[in-house]
Amino acid sequence: MGIFGRDRREPDAYAPDDDYAYAADAEASGDDGYYDESGDEYDGEGPIAGPYDEDEVPDDGLARLDLGSVRLPLPADAQVQVEMDPVGPLRAVHVLTPNGRFTVSAYAAPRSGDLWPEISRELADQLHGDGARVRREYGEWGAELVAFVNDVLLRFVGVDGPRWMLRAVSAGPKETSAKAAEELRDIVRGAVVVRGPQPMPVRTPLPLTLPEEIAQHIEQAQTGQA
Repeated sequence: MGIFGRDRREPDAYAPDDDYAYAADAEASGDDGYYDESGDEYDGEGPIAGPYDEDEVPDDGLARLDLGSVRLPLPADAQVQVEMDPVGPLRAVHVLTPNGRFTVSAYAAPRSGDLWPEISRELADQLHGDGARVRREYGEWGAELVAFVNDVLLRFVGVDGPRWMLRAVSAGPKETSAKAAEELRDIVRGAVVVRGPQPMPVRTPLPLTLPEEIAQHIEQAQTGQA
């Protein structure tokens, strides 16, 4: 695992902004830029394991990056990019590979679950309204969203768990999108969510923390720049 450093909110060709606001022209995939491939149903074959609740983690020997509310397996030769909020908590942690950038977040959800279908519909509408081409596909955990923004392909995977929802996003060039999709699913399959017992409003992001090694690396880098 490498450490990529700190993201100070410079523009990133692979990264959507916080509001998923895109300014892309609808290309030749329908008059309104939105189409739904509802026929691409998951055939029930292939591995489904995680994501796991913290009480259900298997003894699989898989090394995971501990980010507090989520623990993530990392692809080979991956780097970690930390996105800091100058006046608040850690904003996000991204995993980078030659195929794209991956971001995994967890949120408080109702006991009944079923938050991701609601979120995915809202996200598809917002992406479409902002000019992105959006396609709905179906994978191991149900509906996935694929959004095309110029030469960048974004894939959103969501999973409802016990009082939490996990959302994973990949972003990268279309040429490596198939490999990026597999890497994204591998991360989700091995992910662990640490919800905690405390009550939280639905949709509240679960807080992220950095491993001591990465926190010290960032602190040293900041000291060197001072």
